[in-house]
Amino acid sequence: MISLQLTGDGSYTFYSKQFSQAFHSISGAKQEAQKKFVEPCLLTEKAVSSSSLKILDVCYGLGYNSAAAIEAIWLANSHCHIDIIALELEDIVPKSAISYQLLDIWSQPIPVLLSQLANQYTITVDYLAGRLILGDARITLPENIQVDAIFLDPFSPTKCPQLWTVEFLGKLAQCLKKDGLLATYSCAASVRSALMEVGLAIGQAPNVGRRSPGTIASYSNHNLVPLSLQEQEHLKTKAAIPYRDPFLRDSSEEIETRRALEQKQSDLEPSSHWKKRWQRS
Repeated sequence: MISLQLTGDGSYTFYSKQFSQAFHSISGAKQEAQKKFVEPCLLTEKAVSSSSLKILDVCYGLGYNSAAAIEAIWLANSHCHIDIIALELEDIVPKSAISYQLLDIWSQPIPVLLSQLANQYTITVDYLAGRLILGDARITLPENIQVDAIFLDPFSPTKCPQLWTVEFLGKLAQCLKKDGLLATYSCAASVRSALMEVGLAIGQAPNVGRRSPGTIASYSNHNLVPLSLQEQEHLKTKAAIPYRDPFLRDSSEEIETRRALEQKQSDLEPSSHWKKRWQRS
């Protein structure tokens, strides 16, 4: 089901045979956690002036994003209390990461703390509380929570469309504080248009380990790097038609079919025309 894979910065990730994708960029798994998620969510800056921060880690996986967040926050303010809500389908990946000692690339006591989280699904110690909630994130996402940062890190939209739909992203948006930030590695037009449809402003995240930049979303344009003209035009093509899952229970095949039909019926410009236009420019 999963196999170990070395990445460019010396850290390891897993490769999923089910989804035919690695869990992280092969240029550097640890680097991606830091540069694609922790830094764009401004957690270091917020920790300096905050006594507590709450994080929603969607698709917790190996635990790298949460590990990077804990380390960055405590380096900035060792007395900042961190509350992590981690969603993951099954416990095999978090437990495998612990058994391979992959989290040892972070400073102690982070590996020990996240080992407890992976094995016991909960942790409460000084300055850290955590919950690992297993199951379909569409169902298990807690209600009535308000978080400072959301790490949105499922497999790509073409592999796992059910966690990139307007409806699911709308539920995530409801969890975000008014000054909170959502970070994802994806720059897919379908994802960006869905984030905008649920009321969030979007901007570029750093281009780290991938050909394209990621995406940051919040309720305000403040601190967001504007999209390039090329990216803005991409949002006016058929590629920007979002995935939909009206009752948050459809299979990936049903979601894909629904979007394909909407694209077929749309008068928007095909993304192939957009791509050719920008290749010429």
